[in-house]
This record gives sequence, structure tokens and C-alpha cells, in this order.
Amino acid sequence: MSEDVDTIEVADNRAAGAFELRDAGRLIGIARYAVVPASGAQPERVVFFHTEVSQAYEGQGLAGRLATEALDQTVAGGRTIVALCPYIKVFLKRHAADYAGHVSPPQPTDLEAVDRTVDG
Repeated sequence: MSEDVDTIEVADNRAAGAFELRDAGRLIGIARYAVVPASGAQPERVVFFHTEVSQAYEGQGLAGRLATEALDQTVAGGRTIVALCPYIKVFLKRHAADYAGHVSPPQPTDLEAVDRTVDG
């Protein structure tokens, strides 16, 4: 476990459908998502369905850092946040003002996208 927070990075690995939390390159956390393509006037939707941080890194606020980066990058990309993951749901409730107008309730197409991602 690293004590140097400068070695902690969050990156969007779109090919894997996950925001990855890494310590000096080592994967220590993940926020998995599925994408629902834009349709008409509706922007692309990022459906967060699972978040976890390695047990060795718990209690350091890293899950919050992962969530913040993942959600901020989603919003910056003009995409809509859909939260199915219990951690992301709670995080959004605690930071509702920060993400107001960027969160959408789940739709059937969101659930189908997660099923395809998990099963695929």
C-alpha cells in the first residue's frame, strides 16, 4: 500500500468499460459502467453499476476520489450519469448540488446495456 497520494491516478479505460484507480500503475479500484449511445437529443448515458477499491486501500477516501473523477469526467464529456451502483447512488445524494442536471433515473435501455456488458 502506498502512502504517496501522488502515485494514485484515475483513468477512463473505455475498452474495459471502467474508470480505473491505480497506485503507481497497479490496479487498486474500479468503477464499472455500460454506455447507452446518444439518441436524438439525448446525450450518451454512462450507467455505473459496480464500484470497488482493494481492501488494502480502504479507509483512505479513495472510493470517493474514484467516484469524483469518474463522475466529473462523465459530465465534462457531455454524457449523462445513471447510477445503479449503490456506492455511486449514495455519493450522488451526498453531492447532489455538484451533479444536478447531469443525473438521470435508470431506463430499460440502461438495464439492457448493463446486462450486455456483464454477459458479454
